[in-house]
Amino acid sequence: MTTSLSTPKGEIIIRIATPEDAASLLQLRLEALSTDPEAFAADVEKTAADGVDAWLKLITENAKTQSGAVIIACAGADLIGMSGIDRGHWPKTRHSGTVWGVYVNPDWRGFHIGEAVVNGCVAWAMENGLTMVSLGVNTLNTDAIRCYTRCGFYLIGTRPR
Repeated sequence: MTTSLSTPKGEIIIRIATPEDAASLLQLRLEALSTDPEAFAADVEKTAADGVDAWLKLITENAKTQSGAVIIACAGADLIGMSGIDRGHWPKTRHSGTVWGVYVNPDWRGFHIGEAVVNGCVAWAMENGLTMVSLGVNTLNTDAIRCYTRCGFYLIGTRPR
């Protein structure tokens, strides 16, 4: 699954991450957690401590078992956006997936790159037989909610804090 997106700043390639992307993914994830900490359940300290090996393991395991994918947006050699999808673990949930970790570098926001990586997750889900995809978002993150709505997601409920 590889697609492209034309932006005023140039062509963006949307694709599934490979082991060669692990170090850049770690850096982008640390940027995300530092730039927008309220948007993510993960934190910088644990992610940094887990290091590149955690990303290598995730990417390799996903490819081997079709348990998920990390979708990245690339401007040339630079990773500028990402999202992930995890397939349900249990036999009764293998038809479903959860989108996680949506992030676009602030310099690249406003060009629909978030939509492209989320749609990449949905495409992966469809290609792998999933029939339901969900995600969670902070209700104060209106930009993300608009992005997800444009991707076809809709509100099914809110959880109290």
